[in-house]
Amino acid sequence: MKKFKESWVPCPYGSEGEGSEIFCISACYNYLMASLKQLKTQFLEYIEIEKGRSLNTVSNYDHYLTRFLDFIKNDNPANINDNMVRDFRLWLNRQSTGNNRATGETLSKKTQNYYLIALRAFLKYLARQEVKTLSAERIELAKVGERSLDLITHLELSRLLDSPNGNDLKDLRDKAILELLFSTGLRVSELCSLARDINLNSDELSIRGKGGKVRVVFISDNAKNAVKAYLSARKDMNDALFIQVTSPKPGLGANSKKQKPLSQASANMDVKSLTRRSIERIVKQHAIKAGISKKVTPHVMRHMFATDLLSNGADLRSVQAILGHANIGTTQIYTHVTDKHLKEIHKKFHNKNPE
Repeated sequence: MKKFKESWVPCPYGSEGEGSEIFCISACYNYLMASLKQLKTQFLEYIEIEKGRSLNTVSNYDHYLTRFLDFIKNDNPANINDNMVRDFRLWLNRQSTGNNRATGETLSKKTQNYYLIALRAFLKYLARQEVKTLSAERIELAKVGERSLDLITHLELSRLLDSPNGNDLKDLRDKAILELLFSTGLRVSELCSLARDINLNSDELSIRGKGGKVRVVFISDNAKNAVKAYLSARKDMNDALFIQVTSPKPGLGANSKKQKPLSQASANMDVKSLTRRSIERIVKQHAIKAGISKKVTPHVMRHMFATDLLSNGADLRSVQAILGHANIGTTQIYTHVTDKHLKEIHKKFHNKNPE
């Protein structure tokens, strides 16, 4: 046993002492013989616990990696090679999902890259665990064209913000949602996470965004007034800032005996907070009501917030901080629509008769 011990490499599990060789052989054998599915589970637990990724991120990575493993039909990490990845990329490039089925369009390059990013992260994790497999550096992301912005005009924005003009709880809630989105530039997931005990005595609001990073956003007077009016009409005990509201049934007025007032109907303990899908539907409904033909989403409101800041002279780094972008390159997509200098140059020199 002593001779074997001298020739043995240090145990990655840290086993020491008499009899540890047997434990080391057993543990390392079981680890090295772990299937790809088992290693995937270990990787997902690693990014959740050690890396602090959100449950949504973990769920997405699980989805991307599961589709890859189902495609290659192989459970040995050592067998992953360039050809497998290439065949998977070809398969991805020919897939049509969701709304694309009707048009025949395939997955966008951006969506395909989500799969590749997850796969590269998984392969890097295996390399750190000294599991023999394909190097993550062998996988290159697909080239994605420059991102275009879906913007609405300032007139359309004004009509959208004025769309919820009633005094019932639903319109008060929708008004608060739209004003907050434009005032703060919040992501829809961040808006959903807001609590009812929001401090409206301050112009600042601390938000925990992607990756658990905290940043400060600012609330306009219009947004504060809209939130105050909405909260004063609520009678429920739900801790969430934005909740589901039951709309009045057609043909029944607010004072009908068969129809409870909204404030009373929402007073029960079954009131649920709004989901991101619910907020997306609310924004879409008011865009249609405002006569806007373009597709309007909460993220379009975020775009409008950023372009409004830059158009009025804000510097790029400040906008990056307010939006919570990790990379300045993400914020730079707004510069080509907000460069007043280029607009002035065009107006001054375009189509002028030479003297």
